[in-house]
Amino acid sequence: MTRMRTVDAIALILEKEGATEAFGLPGAAINPFYSAMREHGGIRHTLHRHVEGASHAADGYSRATGGIGICVGTSGPAGTDMITGLYAAAADSVPILCITGQAPTSVLHKEDFQAVDIESIAKPVTKYASTILEPGLVPGTFAKAFQIMRSARPGPVLLDLPINVQMAEIEFDIDAYEPLPADKPAASRVQIEKVLDLLAGAEKPLIIAGGGVINANASAQLVELAELLNIPVSPTLMAWGSIPDDHRLQAGMVGIQTHTRYGNVSFLESDVVLGIGNRWANRHTGDLATYRGERKFVHIDIEATQIGRVFSPDLGIVSDAGAALEQLLTVARERKASLPDWSQWADACTARKGTLHRKTNFDNIPIKPQRVYQEMNSAFGRDTTYVSTIGLSQIAGAQMLHVYGPRKWINAGQAGPLGWTGPAALGVVRGKPDETVVALSGDYDFQFMIEELAVGAQFHLPYIHVVVNNSYLGLIRQSQRGFDMDYHVSLAFDNINSPETKGYGVDHVKVAEGLGCKAVRIEDPADLAAGFTEANRLADEHRVPVVVEVILERVTNISMGGGLDSVNEFEDLALTADDAPTALTPLTEVTEGAEPAPALASK
Repeated sequence: MTRMRTVDAIALILEKEGATEAFGLPGAAINPFYSAMREHGGIRHTLHRHVEGASHAADGYSRATGGIGICVGTSGPAGTDMITGLYAAAADSVPILCITGQAPTSVLHKEDFQAVDIESIAKPVTKYASTILEPGLVPGTFAKAFQIMRSARPGPVLLDLPINVQMAEIEFDIDAYEPLPADKPAASRVQIEKVLDLLAGAEKPLIIAGGGVINANASAQLVELAELLNIPVSPTLMAWGSIPDDHRLQAGMVGIQTHTRYGNVSFLESDVVLGIGNRWANRHTGDLATYRGERKFVHIDIEATQIGRVFSPDLGIVSDAGAALEQLLTVARERKASLPDWSQWADACTARKGTLHRKTNFDNIPIKPQRVYQEMNSAFGRDTTYVSTIGLSQIAGAQMLHVYGPRKWINAGQAGPLGWTGPAALGVVRGKPDETVVALSGDYDFQFMIEELAVGAQFHLPYIHVVVNNSYLGLIRQSQRGFDMDYHVSLAFDNINSPETKGYGVDHVKVAEGLGCKAVRIEDPADLAAGFTEANRLADEHRVPVVVEVILERVTNISMGGGLDSVNEFEDLALTADDAPTALTPLTEVTEGAEPAPALASK
């Protein structure tokens, strides 16, 4: 055995557990751990400008790679700053490890400087949180933490280390340390037989693929099952890319906000729905009476308490999505000859992708947001990874952008914290250093943690950040229409230092440049293609984040509603293929009710 400080043992454990990407801020109470990282050298650390940003970067890294990102800081203001990051990760089943440095154990009861009960604060938004009071507990607690993060429904953990515990010496042999096995429930053959029995009675089955498919790295099995049975697949927002958008069996996303029109119509025609690794989130289902209808539901999820949480399925199975898909493939191959031929239904869903398009080809100045996503589809290739969080920008993006593979849409789905996008994109770049990363924000999300751009400049983490600027809290403004108000949601003002912003307020170009990045401002839709080309060039040349600020019209209402059959269309719909030139399937027919809808923007 070797005698060493607990923090030196922790550095060895992190490397053996495969968690070697850290994001954070040093401080007095966590400096011993930083000294161990420096001496060990096996853990890469990115210094952030805000500890909440560090937690979002760790989150983005985990989502992009399937690994475990680490965020580090002190227990006091740093740990409390991490809480939003822990909540975002917990809400979407993302494993991240937060390590905080605490005041000495001898003064925890004395209201010492920056001492806070971070364990109690973090427990509601983590799978496990613990202040380690005894040095000898450190190795076992870290082993337990990694096991908990990886078992069943993944999620974040916080471990709090008093400074005297960090400095204490223990006997530790890394060769004798072994990661604990993760516990993942798996569907039985009997359960899978019952799934196929229900499907056998279906005329129009549909698979809803959730984020659990991404977590299980089971996208290939999902596609294989869909192709074997000829069943269309609709991914949720958290599973977008689990089946490529241009695959013939990708039926379009379903929902009351992030959806395609043809996806909703196909869902409403379905009679049996197989949900795998999904939560039936409210932005997906909308009005439950409409969503459920007369159709039957199978729900497969890794978390037992998710089954029946939103509604009771006809059949519920607790299983890891990957294990369930493997078992489904095995049994479906054996029973293929006795199962119905769903090719006519699948072909109808495929054909429907050439109908019900929204218009994107607008030439208006100021620019309409739909045109931005059209140009992004043209400018960025199949290998692009998009990062976004919340707002009309994210909703419209999900309606109009295209995603072609798993972990190529990185999104804080349930929590949707403003400011998440930028630092999360930095974590994604750390995890995907040789890929094209494009972040998408409204101006308010962008402003929340704008200082994190300096992190990308300092550490040469290039990505393109598209900021669609209408100088509004757009989603809140749209929701205020129901209250007949437009109250404290405008961000516009006359910037005395930047009259060129023409009343839109913050000069994002100057701020980005002041933080060491490059920026491009676009005011004419005809310049979008050239602007994106220039952004790519600048990112390649300077290896820093590049902001592309697009000046939008102040008010655009984005399609959404209360139910899948009652989505409000505020803008013109596509009548010809030229109205939506980057649609996955060119418009082939004008459907009933596809006349231009009136603009209902509030004044």
